[in-house]
Amino acid sequence: MGIIIAGIVCAVGGAAFLARSAYERKHFVTEEFTIHSDKITSGKTFVFLSDLHSNSFGKGNEDLIRAIDGIRPDGILVGGDMMVCKGRREVETALHLICALAARYPVYCGNGNHECRMNRERKIYGNQYDEYKNRLIKAGVHYLEDETVLVGDDIAVSAVEIGEEFYKKFYVRKMKKEYLTKRLGRASKDRFQILLAHSPLYHKTYCAWGADLSLAGHFHGGTIRIPLLGGVMTPQYQFFLPCCAGFFERNGRYMIVSRGLGTHSINIRINNKPQVVVVKLTNKSIF
Repeated sequence: MGIIIAGIVCAVGGAAFLARSAYERKHFVTEEFTIHSDKITSGKTFVFLSDLHSNSFGKGNEDLIRAIDGIRPDGILVGGDMMVCKGRREVETALHLICALAARYPVYCGNGNHECRMNRERKIYGNQYDEYKNRLIKAGVHYLEDETVLVGDDIAVSAVEIGEEFYKKFYVRKMKKEYLTKRLGRASKDRFQILLAHSPLYHKTYCAWGADLSLAGHFHGGTIRIPLLGGVMTPQYQFFLPCCAGFFERNGRYMIVSRGLGTHSINIRINNKPQVVVVKLTNKSIF
């Protein structure tokens, strides 16, 4: 009898766990971060999106678009992994969302490991990467492949394509400042330098290169978040890594790690709702 009761309890608990995860995966939250800098001449608001992985919030992501419209950002920053490239070829969800946003706001896109895989593995994906990129460019998106674009008089946005060797499971490869300089050139010193760098593992290197603000994702918030302990596991099978999500400062330079908007291989989110990041940039002298 005890075994039967234990089995029932486990079954009920497992069902509740999966039901909660399914609920969270479809209910995002909006979280705001404010950064003050002498380099900012006038306040600006950006929305940062990452790791959609073809997830939808309402038909055509209408709930997500409506929430962003309510923020009225000056621009959208996209950190990559907007689709799943593990043999799948579905990119229309990402295209629909980004093109819809580009019709409303300036959009700046960087690549994550899934976009890079789509570009690299041509035997599987054919010319799909080129088609994806060209449709976004035609929609007016600033599609940044190891490139920098100037925004207004006071901001530079760069996006680095991190090589696949930096995404290996069970192993963290060192990244030197020169890696970024070779790909991007030198960081802007006079402008507030934003860096879209999909992996959060290399904040020290991003700072050494000159990023005032690094925007990353990739870790999906750690899958399951436990109070005081943070995220449990990353896609690279690291456990309880502090940089799974959140706001980090290093010698006056910052990194925001998004919990992302979707999942793929491990389709679980517990205490870890998808996240729309709002970044407010202001001049220090205002305060």
